[in-house]
Amino acid sequence: MNMERVTPLIEVEDLHTYYGDSHILHGIDLHIDPGETVSLMGRNGMGKTTTLRSLIGLTPPRRGKISIRGKDASRLRTHQIIRQGIAFVPEDRGIFPNLSVLENLNMAARKGPNGRDEWTLQRVLELFPRLGERLTNMGNQLSGGEQQMLTIARALMTNPDLIILDEATEGLAPLIRLEIWVVIRHIKSTGIASIIVDKDINALLPICDRNYILNKGEVVYHGKSRELLENPQLHKHFLGV
Repeated sequence: MNMERVTPLIEVEDLHTYYGDSHILHGIDLHIDPGETVSLMGRNGMGKTTTLRSLIGLTPPRRGKISIRGKDASRLRTHQIIRQGIAFVPEDRGIFPNLSVLENLNMAARKGPNGRDEWTLQRVLELFPRLGERLTNMGNQLSGGEQQMLTIARALMTNPDLIILDEATEGLAPLIRLEIWVVIRHIKSTGIASIIVDKDINALLPICDRNYILNKGEVVYHGKSRELLENPQLHKHFLGV
């Protein structure tokens, strides 16, 4: 039987990234297929955020190849990568504090790379009803949880094929964290791919199809959630849990 591999939505091969003279990523290989939800795990300082920033050109790698839908994107700038249907939710959220919630959302609104426009303002507000109550509030008037909701909502307004979430629930109150995980599950159900960095392994594993663990800038584990759940020694050794 012919088992052809699906062309990855995004793929990196032998990625080496530096900050100045500091060699942070040492030959990272990873891929995300259309519709997949993938986690990137590891202790603090192991290269997770650098990997995400390298994927979208914010911290360009010095060596290695980045492909989007099978085409070389290694030399594309960040705005060109984003236009390929990739949305980034950074750890610091990156909302505009001097713009209202509505303005933050409207400025991001556009069709996806294939002309898709399912994620309208109305649909986003149905997913985040709390934002609907804050439309005239400025970005700096929102709580941390509301800012994270706004950042994810803004990403969805670009009608992406892939959302990259860095520290999806870091620093949020427990009830808000639960809300964010519900939203991430919903995003998965719509067929949008995700790559997620978060410390909550108990929330990540049931959602993710595959998982990567980084240690000192290298991939030390790659496998399905079921395999990782059945190997608690990996949690203890590489994640400290």
